[in-house]
Amino acid sequence: MRRSTALRSRRALILVSLLIALGVIALASLMLGSNLISPGAVLTGLFDPARDEGAVVWGSRVPRTALGLLVGCCLGIAGAVMQGQTRNPLADPGIFGVSAGATLAVVIGVYVLGTSSILMTLWLALAGAMVASILVFTVAALGRGLSSPVPLAIAGTAVSALLVALTSYLVLADETTLAAYRIWVVGSLSGRTLTGIEGALVFAGAGLVFAFANVRSLDNLALGTELSKGLGENLLRARVVGLAAITLLTAAAVALTGPIAFVGLTAPHIARSLVGGRHAWLLPASGLIGAGVLLTCDIIGRLIGGTAEVPVGVVLTVVGGVAFIAIVRRGRMATL
Repeated sequence: MRRSTALRSRRALILVSLLIALGVIALASLMLGSNLISPGAVLTGLFDPARDEGAVVWGSRVPRTALGLLVGCCLGIAGAVMQGQTRNPLADPGIFGVSAGATLAVVIGVYVLGTSSILMTLWLALAGAMVASILVFTVAALGRGLSSPVPLAIAGTAVSALLVALTSYLVLADETTLAAYRIWVVGSLSGRTLTGIEGALVFAGAGLVFAFANVRSLDNLALGTELSKGLGENLLRARVVGLAAITLLTAAAVALTGPIAFVGLTAPHIARSLVGGRHAWLLPASGLIGAGVLLTCDIIGRLIGGTAEVPVGVVLTVVGGVAFIAIVRRGRMATL
């Protein structure tokens, strides 16, 4: 009993520490950027938007900080749920075709409708992500069923490949579509606004509800399919709830910033090394770490790219790849 209490206290302390660290990173995100503004001027602009500094603070830094927190949290938790559902430490939220579906929907919107509205792009991405996820679920259900994570992973890979092929055809057939695709697909917080974030928040909130409702099932699934059944786990319900969480969280993230890699892959591994494999602790830790990693990489991109900046998706590809290799080489990739 005493050991269990000590372990809970340690995990709670780690979560509080992660939350404080995230607050420091968010403050740094407001203070630092390609436009050199003193901390005093940033605070002045923050509380007085009418001043010149307010245009930079509220027009750029506040939106990208808020989006970084939301998107990083969504991707981190989606990654933890994805790895728990598939029992695959290399699983990424994009494996269910969510990112590919969102990308194709945005490309179709530009190719067919000629849309350039940020709000329309957001809703197209959300719709595409949902349709792709439903397609993956249907294909998996028609095969060997959902008791095993293998059909879902295979269906997700196949559907993603198909959607990527269709996207490639459309962008290569039209220069205007290619130009819009190149801007959106890189994954960036720069130039994004809070326009339409209300819709994404609804999706993200619903995804969080499903994710935490899936906690007990994820712990059972970690024991294996047969043992999960022996414990009375409803595997179909567990898969549906988990898939809904992954879809909603990833759809909200991708719709706001475009597809961003490595956050959903690496954040759960870091969290698992800190708080263990119990998903009641792993999910919030993954969300906090995901948000912190994304914002940190965005700050790096602002500082090293000069006035042009380096998109956070590019920075994450480099930093995330190196970090993940380090995790594997040190043997810290926990068994799921």
